[in-house]
Formats: sequence, C-alpha cells, structure tokens
Amino acid sequence: MARPLIVRCGALGDMVMLTPLIRLLHARYGQRVDVLTTGAWTPPLLAPMPEVGHVQLVTSRNTPYLLCPSQWKAVRWLRQRGRGPVYVCDTDAPTLRLLDRGDLHPDDIVQRRKDDDEENGTTRLWPDRWLRIGMRDPRHPYPTAQVEPSAYRFPCLRVTDQDRTDLAHWRARHGLEGTCVLFQPGNKRTHKRGNVATVSHPKYWPPAAWAALAAAVWQRLPQARIVLCGSPAEHGVLDEIAAAAGRDPRLHNAARELPVPRLLALLEQAHSLVSVDTGPAHAAAALGCPLVVMFGAASPAKWRPIGPGTITVLGGERGEASRVRDIPAADVIAAWSALPDRARD
Repeated sequence: MARPLIVRCGALGDMVMLTPLIRLLHARYGQRVDVLTTGAWTPPLLAPMPEVGHVQLVTSRNTPYLLCPSQWKAVRWLRQRGRGPVYVCDTDAPTLRLLDRGDLHPDDIVQRRKDDDEENGTTRLWPDRWLRIGMRDPRHPYPTAQVEPSAYRFPCLRVTDQDRTDLAHWRARHGLEGTCVLFQPGNKRTHKRGNVATVSHPKYWPPAAWAALAAAVWQRLPQARIVLCGSPAEHGVLDEIAAAAGRDPRLHNAARELPVPRLLALLEQAHSLVSVDTGPAHAAAALGCPLVVMFGAASPAKWRPIGPGTITVLGGERGEASRVRDIPAADVIAAWSALPDRARD
C-alpha cells in the first residue's frame, strides 16, 4: 500500500488548518502522509512535521496543462506512487482535472462532501471538517488503527532547533532580544492592488489604530519590542504604521525578513500576536502564542483559529458587512491587555 495522500491547495492558514487531518491519518494508517498542494510556503511549513512524507508541489492549477511542467511532474508522481487511500479536500474543477490525469483508482478516493462543511445549517470550522473526512474509509479496505479524532483537533506545527538558532541570531542582529509583541496587519490579498484597494479591503485596520495599540503595549511593557510582520510586498504598508507610531526605535518592520521557518520560531517565542484574520494568526494559535485576531467579512464560525493557547476573536458579527476598520482600537487594546503573560518568552 502506498502512503496515504491528502490533496489540498491553499494559503498558509489553510495548510495550518490541514495539520489535524495529517496527524489523524498518520495515526490511523501508521504511515507518513503525502500531500499534493500549491504554494511555496507549504514545504517549509510542513517539512518539520514527523507525520509528513512527500510534499508534491504544483505551481499553478489554472495554467493550461501543456504549459505547466509542475502539473506534468505531479501527474507522473501520482501514476507511479501506487495505490493507497487518497483524501481529496478540494472540490474545484482544476484540481479534479489534475487528479483525473493521475489515474487514481476510484475505490481509493475519499472525497469531501457538503455535510462535512455544515450540520443542520451550522458551519463547521475547517479542522472539524477535516477530522470528519479523515475518519471515513475508502471503498478499498485498507487496514487502520482505532483512534479518537478529538485528540487531533488542534492544528499543530513544529519548530526545529536550527530555526531557533537562526531566530536567535536574527533577534540579536536587530536588537530584538527580550519581550517581543507581534503585529500582523495584512494578509495575502490585502495589498495586491495598491493603496486604494488596501484601504477598502474588509481586513484593513488604519495605521493610527495600530499606533494606538503600540502605545498601549509600551505603556504596559516599556521595554518590549514590537515586530511588524508581513510579506515583502507589505513593507510599504507596514512602514505607514511605523510612521504613525512616530518611528519609535522599539518598533521593527520585518516584512522582508520573515521566511516561514523564522516566522514560526518567532511565533513560538513571542509574548503575543495581534493580527487580522490571516495565515500567521492560525500559525500562532497552533504554536500556543497568545492571540487577538480581528475579523472582517470572513466568518469566524468557519475561519476562527483554534489552538492550545488563549485566543480572542473580535469582529465578524455583521457577516459580509463586517469590516476590521469598524473595530475600535480600545476594544483591541482591552483584549490584548487581558491576554496572559507567556512565561516562555
């Protein structure tokens, strides 16, 4: 039998929320779990997990097949890996077409269903959806062990000693030793179409609000360093926050300095994170980092981070009409102030 395979393409947060399924299938089948996915962030995110086998990356599902070598490689890999249980978490046409080319046996496939997503009109969180799928068997009778799925509900990530060493050097280089509080102001869609689109995005929180939060952090923790987290494309937006905060030397714009392994190591050690609804918030929850997360139009009932630490969710009460900009800075400050101290920092 080939190792179990999960097919799931998504952003960083989607892949964090997939880890309960990876761990559940590893426990059920007694083998590492292969993953067919997209996104350069996925291999470094999943590689430290002992439950993960091979990660097969597709650079694009929407590019025509004849023009996409990564699709050729994925199809060749699917055809060569042999029969085994295949858990298909995606329902979009490009992914299903790719799997058709891979000649998967229909008796090996467990497909996501509508009743996995909700029950009696109540939306399930993504990790709960994946646990439902993971407890189903393909038609072909592969041997499994009995497990309790609730034991795998929380997303779980691993940080290597090498990444902790890299983080220590980075922190020393920038004078970031001691207590670090992290801000995550953007997500991958927030800053794609310039400043106008950024300001109108449901997940946008104004620089003045972030500056007010920074002032409250320093009032409570005068020596704390605040690290602005984000992708390289978000550097300019984070710089606006730094300007609103008076370019205080205790604040550091790390948009160009946080590859996934370093970000995970930082989340493992940080005092806390305040974030909009985005991937690093899910990673923080998985690593037990105390967290305040602000929701806009996305539903917390579907996207709320879960994990072993303290997580406070603000916003999202008005459904698609919700905007992060409508969350008062005072509410975020109060939520952050109520987070427990993290002794590990």
